[in-house]
Amino acid sequence: IQERLQKRHQARAEDAERRKEAKDSKSVVEEKGEYFSSSFNAERASIEEVLSGCSGADRAAVTQRLEEATAKTVQLQKFLNDSMLFLTQYELRQAQAALLKLQSSIAEAREQAVPRKKFAFRARTKATDKVSETPSPAADARADSGVAKVDGAAESEQCSFSHMDNASLTKTAADVQKRDVLLSHLTNCKVRLFGSPSTLHLKHIDGCEILCGPVSSSVFVDHCRNSTLAVPCQQLRTHNTTDTRVYLQVTSRAIIEDCHGVSFAPFSWSYPTLEEDFEVSGLDRDRNNWSQVDDFNWLAAGTHSPNWTVIPEADRKTTWD
Repeated sequence: IQERLQKRHQARAEDAERRKEAKDSKSVVEEKGEYFSSSFNAERASIEEVLSGCSGADRAAVTQRLEEATAKTVQLQKFLNDSMLFLTQYELRQAQAALLKLQSSIAEAREQAVPRKKFAFRARTKATDKVSETPSPAADARADSGVAKVDGAAESEQCSFSHMDNASLTKTAADVQKRDVLLSHLTNCKVRLFGSPSTLHLKHIDGCEILCGPVSSSVFVDHCRNSTLAVPCQQLRTHNTTDTRVYLQVTSRAIIEDCHGVSFAPFSWSYPTLEEDFEVSGLDRDRNNWSQVDDFNWLAAGTHSPNWTVIPEADRKTTWD
């Protein structure tokens, strides 16, 4: 009897200890959540204050403030990534929405301070190209193939490609490093972006293959279809996109909204300076949540969204050039 009483007492003591540990663990998580919220909101307010100083300032002052706001936003994104393990889904989405708003505000302020010039270059065939009566062999080769070769250097200050068809487009690390890059209204194009942009915006993309080096903050995709994308980034936001393959390395989570037929696989593009560009971007090379996708149109907990899939290993592309 004495032995049974002793075992019962020991079991009760162990159960009480487990409850205490669970309570302490919950308290730690709550304390971490409170610390994150207060720190995140304070830094967000600091960035908003920096941006508010852009109004009425001269171009040099605005440029300096935008660089400061961009750097602070990148650090805030990293803080969010490091805190994801103990945040609730609601807290995570609220923070991601706040970051998206900050990034949009920075982009708008930059657009007002340094408006982009419109740039268009369309491929023309040899039969219609009458600029020169004696074109060079290189020009003949481009015309015969129907593909325009554009290196983007002349438009580096804009850091964009827009309104192009059937073109092979390239930007170097010197063009994109720590800058916002915009690709818009591209059809049947092959795009190579070497280096580490600050953000990448893709709008109205149709039938394209777009490969990009590590993006230090976010990639925004809107109205993309029948395309293949490959990019490492901190965050991916995809809207209004159909029948598109994404080869992804992402340190937070990918988000899709109003999409269908989107499929994902790990990032697999490589080029000689990729590792150096990862160091510049500040992304964690060993952290990849490529298959952790949140569909904002699919709220059925525990059931996989029908709007995205994982690309089977046998169907994944590993050779790009």
